Amino acid sequence: MLIIHATEATGHLCPSSGSRKISEISKKTDDVKLHEPFPISQFLSPRHWPTWLVLGLMWLVAKLPYSVQMGIGHFLGWILWVIPLKNRKTARINLRLCFPELNEKAREKLLRQHIDSLGKSMVEIAMAWWSSDSHLASLAKVDGLEHAQKALAKDKGIILLSAHFTHLEIGGRLLQPHLPIDVVYRHMTNPLFDLVMRRARERLFHKAIHRDDIRGLLRSLKDKAPVWYAPDQNYRGKGSVFVNFFNIPAASNSATSRITKMSGAPVVPFFQYRLPNNQGYQLEILPEIENFPSGDPVQDTQCISDIIEKQIRKTPEQYLWVQRRFRDRPSGENYLYSDRYFIFP
Repeated sequence: MLIIHATEATGHLCPSSGSRKISEISKKTDDVKLHEPFPISQFLSPRHWPTWLVLGLMWLVAKLPYSVQMGIGHFLGWILWVIPLKNRKTARINLRLCFPELNEKAREKLLRQHIDSLGKSMVEIAMAWWSSDSHLASLAKVDGLEHAQKALAKDKGIILLSAHFTHLEIGGRLLQPHLPIDVVYRHMTNPLFDLVMRRARERLFHKAIHRDDIRGLLRSLKDKAPVWYAPDQNYRGKGSVFVNFFNIPAASNSATSRITKMSGAPVVPFFQYRLPNNQGYQLEILPEIENFPSGDPVQDTQCISDIIEKQIRKTPEQYLWVQRRFRDRPSGENYLYSDRYFIFP
């Protein structure tokens, strides 16, 4: 049974104050009409066979009991741990930057927990795309649904502010039956996987909007829809600003401030957490951010960064530390990551 709890938290208060190009590979899938039969004939060449195998295994895993699914995810996390991939080095660097108060042993333990979370996220993608509603409903506990309903009553739509946690895909699927949402996505370099992802999201959610389609996002808000939006990745395009993230300057997208100003839509934070001992997931909708936008895009972006950081600190192992969040640096600062694969500090 899905459990919905009311929360009594007060709103987030921000201080008051007076496109990336799509890859050629991804473009090929844009012409596919998602309501038409799947174009299998386009993906029969041997180079797509490994992807078909992975997708088939994902479909099978999505039909298993949850405890078995998490056991498989734990095993995948072990495989990711023993294979020396570059992404693990990226995560180790991020944890060293963001948690200087921890000693090396504690950070290594946190890194191991994060890799385990990554393994489980691979299973959770399969669950989000192909598990039944009845299977997923028993796994979700939702707090604060009334905050979204209150914001929607303003008839401006809402921006569901979120972040790139390892389980973000399953979080949206679990919320969907109780708050139909539009989702923002980015293309994947594998065209078959990209098409399967987009068709799954079009099937499961009200609408899927490419992250560069600001007009499409504004149309959804004009239609009074909740739009899931996660602006917490490294960003170097128009509107990029540096704000502190765990006390480290991070190149960030200030678009949330501009979109809110143009649409009048309230910003409502939404996060999800994986519960221990295979208990499922906690979904948390927080009160609308007050005094937003403030008129200062940098200040607004810092406000969002602070909210996201606060949520990450609750379950730091579940955030997506393998992304190069600090890739772009302020003028005069050195690059923080290495592009070599099999060498670790």
